[in-house]
Amino acid sequence: MPSHPTPDLPPALPEPSVDEFRLETVMAALADPLRLTIIRKLLLESDEYDHTCGWFGFDRPKSSLTHHFKALREAGLIRQRQYGLERRSRVRVEDLNQRFPGLLDLVTNWQPVEPVR
Repeated sequence: MPSHPTPDLPPALPEPSVDEFRLETVMAALADPLRLTIIRKLLLESDEYDHTCGWFGFDRPKSSLTHHFKALREAGLIRQRQYGLERRSRVRVEDLNQRFPGLLDLVTNWQPVEPVR
């Protein structure tokens, strides 16, 4: 379900409501080290819709990154907005803390064994 419109922001892309969050779907999305890194970086370094997939600095084709961001959005982990040709993302902190308390703390404290590229 789309979020409530916010003045001066484009509408959010389709996403599940908090009631539709499923732990197995969220955990499956976070099981991929690249996706886990995306969420962690957004939590630690950004609280705005100001970063495109290029901001993350991953050495991956755009189509691959698009796939990963879509998986995160469809699991309910991020909210994305379309700005022209760019999609910008933000973690759904309040929604995730409401549905799965403590999950984002685990993600924030996670340390990758090897750098994700």
